[in-house]
Amino acid sequence: MGTQGHATPLMSQPGNVGIPVQNNLPPLPGGSNPLVRPGFPSNANIQQQRVPSINQDFSPTRANTAMLHGNRYPTIPAQRVSSQPNLQSTYNQQFQPQFVHNQQYNTKPASGYNTPNFNHYQNVSPNQSVVNQGFNKLWGAENYDLLQTANILPPTRIEPPQITLGNDTLNAANCSGEIFRSTVTKIPESQSLLQKSRLPLGILIHPFKDLTHLSVIQCNVIVRCRACRTYINPFVYFVDSKRWKCNLCYRVNDLPEEFQYDPVSKTYGDPSRRPEIKSSTIEYIAPAEYMLRPPQPAVYLFLLDVSRLAVESGYLHLFSKVLLEELVNLPGDSRMQVGFIAFDSCLHFFSLAEGLSQPHEMMVLDIDDVFLPCPDNLLVNLKDRMELVKDLLNQLPSRYNNSYDNNSALGAALQAAHRMMSATGGRVTVFQASLPNVGPGALTAREDPNQRASAEVNNLKPANDFYKRLALDCSSHQIAVDLFIVNSQYVDIATISGISRFSGGCIYHFPLFKFERPILSEKLTNSLRRYITRKIGFEAVMRIRCTRGMSIHTFHGNFFVRSTDLLSLPNVNPDSGYGMQVSIDENLSDVENVCFQAALLYTSSKGERRIRVHTLCLPVVSTLHDVINSADQQCIIGLLAKMAVDRSIESSLSDAREAFINVAIDILSSYKLSLNLGSTPGGLLAPNCLKLLPLYISALLKNQAFRTGTSTRLDDRVQAMFEMKTKPLPWLIQSIYPDLYPVHNLEEQQVILNMMEEPVHVPPHLQLTSRLIDNNGAYLMDTGDHMMLYICSGVSQVFLKECLGVPNFNMLSDQMYEIPTIENQANQRLISLIDYLNSEKPHRATIQIIKDNSPSRSVFLERLIEDRVENALSYHEFLQHIKAQVK
Repeated sequence: MGTQGHATPLMSQPGNVGIPVQNNLPPLPGGSNPLVRPGFPSNANIQQQRVPSINQDFSPTRANTAMLHGNRYPTIPAQRVSSQPNLQSTYNQQFQPQFVHNQQYNTKPASGYNTPNFNHYQNVSPNQSVVNQGFNKLWGAENYDLLQTANILPPTRIEPPQITLGNDTLNAANCSGEIFRSTVTKIPESQSLLQKSRLPLGILIHPFKDLTHLSVIQCNVIVRCRACRTYINPFVYFVDSKRWKCNLCYRVNDLPEEFQYDPVSKTYGDPSRRPEIKSSTIEYIAPAEYMLRPPQPAVYLFLLDVSRLAVESGYLHLFSKVLLEELVNLPGDSRMQVGFIAFDSCLHFFSLAEGLSQPHEMMVLDIDDVFLPCPDNLLVNLKDRMELVKDLLNQLPSRYNNSYDNNSALGAALQAAHRMMSATGGRVTVFQASLPNVGPGALTAREDPNQRASAEVNNLKPANDFYKRLALDCSSHQIAVDLFIVNSQYVDIATISGISRFSGGCIYHFPLFKFERPILSEKLTNSLRRYITRKIGFEAVMRIRCTRGMSIHTFHGNFFVRSTDLLSLPNVNPDSGYGMQVSIDENLSDVENVCFQAALLYTSSKGERRIRVHTLCLPVVSTLHDVINSADQQCIIGLLAKMAVDRSIESSLSDAREAFINVAIDILSSYKLSLNLGSTPGGLLAPNCLKLLPLYISALLKNQAFRTGTSTRLDDRVQAMFEMKTKPLPWLIQSIYPDLYPVHNLEEQQVILNMMEEPVHVPPHLQLTSRLIDNNGAYLMDTGDHMMLYICSGVSQVFLKECLGVPNFNMLSDQMYEIPTIENQANQRLISLIDYLNSEKPHRATIQIIKDNSPSRSVFLERLIEDRVENALSYHEFLQHIKAQVK
């Protein structure tokens, strides 16, 4: 997301967007970027073109490009018969799906809803014998005709694919897929083989994830390669008991005598007994040489918008309440400091000096040349001034009730924060409710509400580079800025987010926030409570290393790229993920495995300097079949989504949408080539590991970040794009394709045990289509931070009474935001399921009960993204479009 008119040296480019380190264009999968399609014909001059063979040209022009005009889907001929003939063609007709049992699928069982036949995946390969199909299934290389497989979604959660290294010990030691994932679990031996596969090559990492088991080591010498500085790990080779060979650069290094001591058994002997060799995720307590200065204290500064819109939103009530409750849980030690600045058209500082009976407010009217009204007592030790801080928080909700100042001097407040914290570093938390319109960094509204449904979206780039430049200054002083945006009007997130994206911060968005709205209020409360109390790392840097012959060339996430492979993270938190694109520079045929290692150096909130190291090992293969059948479809989607955000901002949204479709066509064409089926007519074949790729791409095209033809506020779209860049993969996939469960017959579902060894009835996942919504059912949709319980009018009165405490459907309130606790088994089963789903989230999801005749039903129905809507195809129609172009 480079800013116009300001060139930044490549060696020190900031990142939230892909940062090409070696060139200006990120490469496609296998060396070329699917989101950059050179030679793509313009819509003004389109001919019917044949897709060239993969071996002929890696930048093919596309047949039927004219059909992609507008929403980038083909137009539907009037005579076409829908793949779901009994469903409505759009949601606009009352947003009411017709619940018809299509004979193409399964009949309705006694339990009362259309259960997909999850075990009947149709494996249709025209030229494969039964024997070949049997062997393919045995080897995990079976394929599916997507057009003939109605229920392609597995009934249970999709786990990260297993990595097989040919050694059980190494397999067990490899890094968890919850932390480190690659788009392929087998690395092609050459760039040309990668290009043939058409798969993107990259890695996604969740480096500071909350872990229940983590080996922490304190030693005098941390063993590292003398040449490339790789940390010793399970995949090194021990030449003998005193020497080891680096698995990244292959240098032979000496082992210090201390490393032969096993801290568990407290004996000397085999170095392979060490924790560093048994686990790919390890944390060191760093010695003094890893410190440029004494570890900083935890410093927290809160910047509060008190303009009229902010006061009317009521967020100050919620902020003060949550912070008062959690002050004692703020991460830190006895040195922890806090401070507060409020801002409207001027800056309001609060002195919390010793001896004061209450906080002393000082107003600075000169916002064009910011200064601090007093040198001390703006940031104070929390333990020493706890009562003054509590007094201020109790005053804040009503302190500005009589203010009618409509201005917001965010830029000046951030400059003051930078001055206050530059000596120590720390975390700045900003609450912003209105467009910053005065002082440094002032903005004017750029959104045209009449263009919200347009195929081309403007103003995705920042309006100025003020916030980006200030973020770089903050980063150099170890300051990260986090944004909580509680707006009711346009605030230009595309511009103001630069302060967070380039300082290692994070962004939370609560559009149309009002304290009186239960869902929004609860969502902000949950997010803020998690934010205040979660683990934090200060003054962090992260370096990603890889085996010789490979290189990392583009980074995705919120950070500043200090050098080619060093990411500056003034703050690091357990809820942020990062992505990197990888290229193969040399032939890897002489090595069996390659490795990636991420090392995160940070200061804990208790003042300890620590290093968390993750190492991922992948085998090298030489055949196209092995490469394609090692694809990790969810990781591919995660990487492509990040790349598409860059493409949308730097080029256009329509280019990014075209590129998504091209990726699906390219990969399925390559798979067909690998089967050696020639031009034999058949269905749309996909291997098991890629069978959900078109489904996810279809969902992305309808996602708030990339959709067209549907009214989408610019701030909402931009925030959705930034979440694509920063969400850890499991949360990202759930936001792209939510989980849907039938819950009206939980007593008949599979029982598992939760972490407390308590039974939980977990129903199968359903695909997001009204075809599977029965008028006699109830359905729970989990989008990650929000759940919806959709109640159909024909659901049994027993379910309504036992689970929701109402005698009939008409008595169910349209304003119901929690499941009541009732002393019966049915209610307990439903609550246990919701608790189980919440146990894997950073904080509890909000929940809303929606009746199928409620005005708010569109919130649920629009997430049934496999159905056709007015401006986008159904999933089945999307598959037909893909099939027409797979050659």
